[in-house]
Amino acid sequence: MKNFYLLLIALFIGFNSQSQAIYKTIDSYKLEGKRELKIQLPRNYNPEEKRSYPLIIVLDGDYLFEPVAGNIDYQSYWEDIPDCIVVGINQADTRIDDFYYDNHSNLPLHSGADFYEFMAAELLPFIEDNYNASNFRIVVGHDLSANFINYYLFKDDPIFRAYVALSPDFAPEMINRLKQRLSILEKEVFYYMATGDADIKAIRASILESNAMISTIENKNFLYKFDDFEDANHYSLVGRGIPKALNQIFTLFKPINAKEYSEKVLTFEGSPYDYLVKKYEDIEHFYGFEKKLIENDIRAIAAASNKKEDLESLEKLSKLINKVFPKSMLSAYYDGMYNEKQGNLKRALQRYKSGLLLEPSQSVDKEMMLDKMYEIQDKMKE
Repeated sequence: MKNFYLLLIALFIGFNSQSQAIYKTIDSYKLEGKRELKIQLPRNYNPEEKRSYPLIIVLDGDYLFEPVAGNIDYQSYWEDIPDCIVVGINQADTRIDDFYYDNHSNLPLHSGADFYEFMAAELLPFIEDNYNASNFRIVVGHDLSANFINYYLFKDDPIFRAYVALSPDFAPEMINRLKQRLSILEKEVFYYMATGDADIKAIRASILESNAMISTIENKNFLYKFDDFEDANHYSLVGRGIPKALNQIFTLFKPINAKEYSEKVLTFEGSPYDYLVKKYEDIEHFYGFEKKLIENDIRAIAAASNKKEDLESLEKLSKLINKVFPKSMLSAYYDGMYNEKQGNLKRALQRYKSGLLLEPSQSVDKEMMLDKMYEIQDKMKE
């Protein structure tokens, strides 16, 4: 077990070496002082590109930033989630003041109200002025900060679309207020909450009570996931909750897997190509940014088109690939596949040959192109 954790630490260090944190200081008039930020930008981030990225704000950034940033870097590398901009706020010396709420109203007051306003009025504008951040924003907190993030839900138009509450230490009346607010949401909100069997007893009891109430909410705009981890205490549950939360938030974004292929792609009323278009349109609608076409989804839609003998869908797919990847072997490979299925072997052979001069992709290389050429040549001799 010890070796496993050492391997896990080495893994995140290795990935984070590619996406080093940038340290910035913001001078806040709301807080009457400076605050240090940790910022991780996506790999190959180019400020000149028009592309925008989801923004993840991490409270308690002194210790919570690295596990969040490491998970983002790792999962986005494998295209399971989108590239994101991660911003952590260091609060080691100020967290009690930052998360202060009134004992009567149980709402942010004095220094807590100042920090509440700092997030919306100063931090977000600072990030958006300096980086290509989209309007899809996620906020992450742990115990006191996990309680604090809920206050942003009570705004008429919440500034965050997704909330990750790791072992929240709820203020009095927070559970009742949450249930009322989440029941009437008019815009999709993702909410993740976690505890563990060895969590602090009082906090765990409050979380379980909260989950019992929240689970009864019937609102299509409220997307909820709860985890109660075994063998996890107040601190270790953080490392298990973060990847689970990201999976929940970015479920729609994920590549087409075997389950989605069999249960959704093959049973879709329209063509496989129509399913692909709809999936990517839904991603843009939910997350506010456009997803780049990936090879995994190309393979899935091509397989479904072949299984259904839908040549029109395969033709549309090959044209899309040629538009998105004109210099890649992908364009020649799938155009060759379409012509082969159509029975135009001469044209298919030409396309496979032309692919030898293009750039290999993750799934299509020179050896595959040669195999297809030999296969077509054998067919033409028959």
